[in-house]
Amino acid sequence: MKELPKLYDPTHVEDKWYEVWLKKGYFHSAPNPYKKPYTVMIPPPNVTGMLTMGHILNNTIQDILVRKARMEGYETLWLPGTDHAGIATQAAVEKDLLKKGKRRTDYSREEFLNLVWEWKNRYGGIIIKQLKKLGVSCDWSRERFTLDEGLSKAVREVFVRLYEKGYIYKGIRIVNWCPVSLTALSDEEVIYKEVHGHLWYIRYPLKEDPSHGLTIATTRPETMLGDSAVAVHPDDERYKDFIGKTLILPIANREIPVIADEYVDKGFGTGALKITPCHDPNDYDIGLRHKLPFIDIFNSDATLNEKAGSHYLGLTREEARKKIVKELEEKGYLVKIEKYTHKVGYSERAGVPIEPRVSEQWFVKMENMAEKALKVVNEGKIHFNPGRWVKTYNHWLENIKDWCISRQLWWGHRIPFFYCQNCGWENALREDPKTCPTCGSTQIKQDEDVLDTWFSSWLWPFSTLGWPEETEDLKYYYPTDDLVTAPDIIFFWVARMIMAGLEFMGEIPFKNVYFTGLIRDAQGRKMSKSLGNSPDPLELIDRFGADALRFGIMLIAPQGQDILFDENRIEVGRNFMNKLWNASRFVLINKPVDYCFNASNLENENLETADLWILGKLNETLQSVNKNLKKYRFNDAAKDIYDFTWGYFCDWYLELIKPRLYRGNIILKDSALGTAIYVLRNILKLLHPFAPFITEEIWQFVKEEEETHLVISAWPTPFQLPTDKKMKAEEEMQLLMDVITALRTIRSELTVPPSKKATVLIHGGTQGQRDILLKKKEYIYALAKVQTLTIKEKLEKPKLSATAVVQNLEIYVPLADLIDIDKEKNRLKKEIEMLEQHLIGVRNKLQNPNFIRKAPKHVVRYEQEKEQEIENNLNLLKLNLARLDH
Repeated sequence: MKELPKLYDPTHVEDKWYEVWLKKGYFHSAPNPYKKPYTVMIPPPNVTGMLTMGHILNNTIQDILVRKARMEGYETLWLPGTDHAGIATQAAVEKDLLKKGKRRTDYSREEFLNLVWEWKNRYGGIIIKQLKKLGVSCDWSRERFTLDEGLSKAVREVFVRLYEKGYIYKGIRIVNWCPVSLTALSDEEVIYKEVHGHLWYIRYPLKEDPSHGLTIATTRPETMLGDSAVAVHPDDERYKDFIGKTLILPIANREIPVIADEYVDKGFGTGALKITPCHDPNDYDIGLRHKLPFIDIFNSDATLNEKAGSHYLGLTREEARKKIVKELEEKGYLVKIEKYTHKVGYSERAGVPIEPRVSEQWFVKMENMAEKALKVVNEGKIHFNPGRWVKTYNHWLENIKDWCISRQLWWGHRIPFFYCQNCGWENALREDPKTCPTCGSTQIKQDEDVLDTWFSSWLWPFSTLGWPEETEDLKYYYPTDDLVTAPDIIFFWVARMIMAGLEFMGEIPFKNVYFTGLIRDAQGRKMSKSLGNSPDPLELIDRFGADALRFGIMLIAPQGQDILFDENRIEVGRNFMNKLWNASRFVLINKPVDYCFNASNLENENLETADLWILGKLNETLQSVNKNLKKYRFNDAAKDIYDFTWGYFCDWYLELIKPRLYRGNIILKDSALGTAIYVLRNILKLLHPFAPFITEEIWQFVKEEEETHLVISAWPTPFQLPTDKKMKAEEEMQLLMDVITALRTIRSELTVPPSKKATVLIHGGTQGQRDILLKKKEYIYALAKVQTLTIKEKLEKPKLSATAVVQNLEIYVPLADLIDIDKEKNRLKKEIEMLEQHLIGVRNKLQNPNFIRKAPKHVVRYEQEKEQEIENNLNLLKLNLARLDH
């Protein structure tokens, strides 16, 4: 086999190995009675979607779990797929049509749906191709789509069952209405944003005496045209005499009553509340209680209709607001305006304020299903990681409302409810009827609405395995094991999947849920296109490689916490890949052509201290990685591998064995090479779930003859190492490393040229410590650039010597022959003076109250950290200067 190229180039490796894995069918899964299953269902991305940094985080975590389980011998299934994303997809197609001067209404329903399917087939696979670039090991032969035939059958079955059970009903309710998508939205599809608006105080005159009246405060004066009453609290002494009297609604000149209702907050505004039953959910409830008129003043696109009056017909909400406020002011009804900050609900998809609207919609009763879902999580049958999300989950389920499942769209699962236009028969059916079962008429009409996208997604864990049929897949893979998702869909998806699993399968859908954090920029801001702070993941893969991106993200992904993304961390990932590549090249260059590695050849008696030490460290690393992955601490597991590989293996072990590889006898050389290859093989196995491509490439050079590919190799097990040998090696190596590190620190701090070798004297300590250093002195010579080494129980300290203390041993390094003392003194004094000036500038800034008050927190924190860093550097420089005077 050819040797590893000098430089690692991901573009020559990644696509090549992904094709090999696919061709060999390594990601494919089938029920296997001789293996335990391990199942993960991908959170299906929107079919319209493009890869984001959130997808990189989520899918890398899933791939780590799946690849590790595959190596541990489980029959792993990672089932992929995409979501039809009703509102988003239809909106994208309609936007495309608008560019051509067309609208949805220019087409029949069937014609429009054909256009959407064409659009989906043209653009819908992009995110799947992008996920493959990341290296995810999904079983692509099982890819599903929430509108495919099998899932559509499951959706229909669920609707009919719930309808027959009395859980699905049609009712007139006030719903969240999106005036852009022209559809109802569930509460979970509404995002609340803080808005800096106003409170308008408006006087409503009494009919019997217009010189008196009630003043109300509102954030939406345009809705007053739909007012049916003014409410006050029954215990509010200010307004007791007004209850039951009649007011004149300004502008509309319509009579409305003053009513008493305990909902009214006496402390808000004036304590008198305008009631608009059609355009506020709380007013809707009050309207029902008091049997008030329901006056809907808005069209479906939130423009004002004829009920608002001819003056306002066709105006937008914003236009009507300005016109009404102006008219109120002109007619003397506007008392005052105050600035007011409040939360406004926005359509998650369209990004515009929603409009509460009374309409007839389909709903699912949730209370009974919610009770069971609460129980399984709180009893620990489903584990949430981090556990703090249980509280959020409980709060939502304990206060759950019926789920509005109908959407006024064309793209989606059409509601399987049918009406006979001849005799009035109606029912939910599993199959489309050709004739009415009551009168035989063919005049059958299906409900026009489609189901909420989440109505198919909540069935994902079992519908994708063949339900409602009792398939072998369903018996073998369900319930699934791990779900990895973002916490922002805990209500949309996680809770509903739990409810659906319990309702239709009688079992939980998954055993564990890991909630990732959100990826933010280095300043803590949410990533968005408008801010320009959201990098293109494919561009990052092109620049750094998929492995570097995956590993870099994992290093900065603390359990369930938000991640502050910094491209420098991806550079850390790339640097690590290069370090591993170079270390592998070093080991392989020193491997004879005919050398055949066999782990059984690693005999304990032939192993040197460094060999025993690195094998012990490998065992500790394996144990820590296993523990951290079990606890979903992916960043800690990544750091374990990073620290062991870069620190212990590359910086120490490979340096320590160079004399044996270059000059040692055959036994010493074989034990060093055998240990190095054994450790490298295990590094590749541990790293493979995080960085699959580079590890597979290097594996081909270190695998045993009968082995094939790393992706299906066995997960590492500990090297059998006697405890006494491990502890002795650990003790000896720690002493050697401490001494070498102390000598390296002295050289670095005093800027000793690399070409100059030092005279070193070590005295004190115990006889055992001195014996270790004498026995292993070749390590000190090689790794600390030492010319002569003297180790005795008692030694005099030479003049002008740098000193260090390690485990009760004193180390002296005479400096006269290493550096120009006077020149170094002058250099240190100049650097101290420069840093002191810099420190004065930083302190002046931090002592300025205006800077502390006005500067962003991260800027202040940066200056504080800079002050601490300058102080530390100053102390070190002064210490080094003092050394040169003694």
